[in-house]
Amino acid sequence: MTAEHCSVLLVYPRFNSGSFWNYGSTCELVGAKYPAPPLGLITVAAMLPDTWDVRLVDRNTSELSSDDLAWADMIMTGGMLPQQADALKIIELGSENGIPVVVGGPDATSSPEIYEHADFRVLGEAEGILDQFIAAWKDGQRSGTFTAEKFKADVTSSPIPRFDLLKFDDYVQVGVQFSRGCPFTCEFCDIIELYGRVPRTKTIEQMLAELQRLHDLGYRGHVDFVDDNLIGNKKAVKGFLPELSAWQKQRKYPFEMSTEASLNLADDEALLTMLQDAGFFSVFVGIESPDPEVLVATRKKQNTRRDIAASVHKIYEAGIFVLAGFIVGFDEESDQVANEISALIEEAAIPVSMTGLLYALPNTQLTRRLAKEGRLHADFATDDPDTEHGDQCTAGLNFETKRPRQEILRDFKTIIDRVYAPEAYFRRVRKVAKMLNMKGANGAILSAGFIHDIKMFSRLIWAMTFTNTQYRRLFWKTLAYTAFTNVRAIKPVLMMLALYVHLGPFSRFVMTQIDAQIEEIDTGEWASPGLVAAE
Repeated sequence: MTAEHCSVLLVYPRFNSGSFWNYGSTCELVGAKYPAPPLGLITVAAMLPDTWDVRLVDRNTSELSSDDLAWADMIMTGGMLPQQADALKIIELGSENGIPVVVGGPDATSSPEIYEHADFRVLGEAEGILDQFIAAWKDGQRSGTFTAEKFKADVTSSPIPRFDLLKFDDYVQVGVQFSRGCPFTCEFCDIIELYGRVPRTKTIEQMLAELQRLHDLGYRGHVDFVDDNLIGNKKAVKGFLPELSAWQKQRKYPFEMSTEASLNLADDEALLTMLQDAGFFSVFVGIESPDPEVLVATRKKQNTRRDIAASVHKIYEAGIFVLAGFIVGFDEESDQVANEISALIEEAAIPVSMTGLLYALPNTQLTRRLAKEGRLHADFATDDPDTEHGDQCTAGLNFETKRPRQEILRDFKTIIDRVYAPEAYFRRVRKVAKMLNMKGANGAILSAGFIHDIKMFSRLIWAMTFTNTQYRRLFWKTLAYTAFTNVRAIKPVLMMLALYVHLGPFSRFVMTQIDAQIEEIDTGEWASPGLVAAE
């Protein structure tokens, strides 16, 4: 190794397996290993000097070998809170092998003290600080902390991610990012703390170059825009989408798109049409609660100015199906929360309704308020390495609740039980199939990714007919209904059905875990892990 050469081992930590988001059974069914690759790490890889060699190991899809460690002069790692336990193992592994470890990413930025044993901490957005770290490394420094100025990184300087480092067959989808930040002020969200309230966007040329790179590498299929709110800067996204539509059309629509957006997307018919024309087929929306008092208290007022179910249906009219997030455990929620959330999910017809327990993330308005009130658990920022308790579905409520804890848990379990009962889930899929208007580009049955789709859905049909036989009747009933009522909706319907291969069994797992937590409280075995001292 010289100042101008370095062998960099990028290691993406394992996510804890207990999560609605880690749909491993669905991945296996369609021939993949994991939902999505590490976009952050492959973007960092593109920022490193050309004279440095780079190797990527995603611990969610492959093992970190002794040969990898022997090759490396440096390990770079980092991720989100559910990856914390494995990130700390990677730091320990580097120390044992005498390899300097550089850690970054959202969790290290939010809780840098947890990563104090890393040789380097690179905190904040990489575009704003990585060059300083590289200069220090070349000067011979082998430890230090480098912190970017908040919300100042120029995303127009961000390079095309190193997509060439990926094994596309390992993943269901590949991510790209157009913007960072969100204009809203939700109390429980850490996005505005990490990236600010003024969304910064890449240029149209940048985004098309990224997509072209994926296309040139032979990728076809699902591309997810990982923006925390794609429509946070409506003017910018409306400038981009027509160009994206033209790009897609010229190449016979090689990609189908998904993203995340706020529910006010439903208010803008022109924007919905643009998304449809560009080939977007799904959007994740944070609904959180149907209770206006809860939404006002948690500073999500934008969802109070509307009929939520009607807004979801408006998105369906653009041929885009909705995945939604709901949260149980807010101070202001009533003892009717289970009935209210379940009823809304049914009325709106949202098959994939990611319902979790409220989790006070590090460095949020919620966390600061709970700490001030003397209600925040002392271990609130620490990931549980036990994968059976790996996300907010089973490890939420990391604070002293106002309602009795066991009542909140029972309400949460009731929602999961109702929403993910097979009959209820498949019934909602049929409702969506009828409502989806697939007359736009996202309704094209023949596309450049047709062969990819045929392979994926052939596996699904075989599995649901001969392997997951408990769902066979509902599966074929739903497919037949779709074929006769809205045949162009077959593709999104198959996607929603594939997700149930994970969501059905995982919902039962969650209920078992919640039952155990309730029993611990009822028998007096559960005790608060201590509280952060009130300010």
